[in-house]
Amino acid sequence: MARSLNKLSEVGVRAAKKPGRHSDGGGLYLNVSTSGGKSWVFMWTPAGGKRREMGLGAYPTVTLAKARALAINHRVDIAEGRDPIAERDQTPEPTFGEAADQFMESIKSEWTNDKHGEQWKHTVKVRCASIRGLRVSAIGADHVLKVLRQPVKTKYRGVEKSGEFWLLMPETATRVRNRIERILDYCRTKGWRTGENPARWRGHLAHLLPKPATLIRGHQPAMPYQEVPTFMKRLRAQNGLPARAAEFTILNMLRSNEVLGAEWPEFDLVGKFWTIPKERMKMGKEHTVPLSERAVEIMEELKAAGTNHRFVFPGQPRKSDGEERPLSNMAMLMLIRRMGYGITMHGFRSSARDWAGDETPFPREIVEHALAHQVGDSVEASYRRMTALMKRRVLMQAWSDYCYPPQGSNVVSIKGGSAA
Repeated sequence: MARSLNKLSEVGVRAAKKPGRHSDGGGLYLNVSTSGGKSWVFMWTPAGGKRREMGLGAYPTVTLAKARALAINHRVDIAEGRDPIAERDQTPEPTFGEAADQFMESIKSEWTNDKHGEQWKHTVKVRCASIRGLRVSAIGADHVLKVLRQPVKTKYRGVEKSGEFWLLMPETATRVRNRIERILDYCRTKGWRTGENPARWRGHLAHLLPKPATLIRGHQPAMPYQEVPTFMKRLRAQNGLPARAAEFTILNMLRSNEVLGAEWPEFDLVGKFWTIPKERMKMGKEHTVPLSERAVEIMEELKAAGTNHRFVFPGQPRKSDGEERPLSNMAMLMLIRRMGYGITMHGFRSSARDWAGDETPFPREIVEHALAHQVGDSVEASYRRMTALMKRRVLMQAWSDYCYPPQGSNVVSIKGGSAA
């Protein structure tokens, strides 16, 4: 095997046109056919034997990061004296429930508490009851739609409502769809499935399911992203610290507590980065935010004000001992209420996510990383940390430009552009 690893780049793989095999190192190759089709091949030579090769799937269904993760697994098999092809062929095809159990076992390190694990188990056992006993290769779009359109009941503000899962509980249904997609992706990398993922949203279920006009995260209303530029124009015209805190939170797609607890040493305004310590992040991991031009401008305005306060967005000191405290989340919420909107700060994360998914070519994992969500396994996460920062900078600036379009211009989609 070649000593050098990770020779290819996502941009290079996407642009590759020359027929033949292009080495990524470590036995992993991108195979480009004469017709332009691309697929991954893993090659190795057993001790005293002939060279062998194993298909890993087509690109872009199997991404560069996933292909590398598979190659790592196969190199481990070889090092421990196992045959990767025999290992794959000897593994019987499981039911969806069995595959889900295996997948949950492999990602349980992502869960920050027992509740997270219970939510996953509830999804598989209750929400996906209709497909739990099916062999994974048999699951198609109709089966996924049956899960997402199942009849449900829920209670909101004391009133019981009945309806279709996808329409009545859109945020929960979206999480279920995402979990089904991840489980079926896992099955494909295991060789139990081939072809497109029937739970994929963009370009697939997006054409088969209606999109709710108003998103709900629990009981937290969100603003349709088409209305965000008008709202942001009004917000920017508001004076006071709550307005700047709200603006900064929306621009960075973050949770309120992550912003309100911000302290000045966390910022590099020259490099335009903000590093949030793990203690303030929901996932318990340090998060680096590439700042847009408007976000830097807000920070420079606040710094110029020279409050000499520990917190970037200071609140009233505690009466008992004068200890410094950050601005209250209620200050932002009450500002929005006075502006005449019945929405929450947290809901703007859904607005940003929907804008990115509907109007831009940015990959899902880049958007989820910007939202500080956990995506993929440890191998993918390590690769993403090395490559995603500059892509997220482009994303954050694009979101800022969408929020504040030039005067006299219309807000337009940037679909088809490059997100690399």
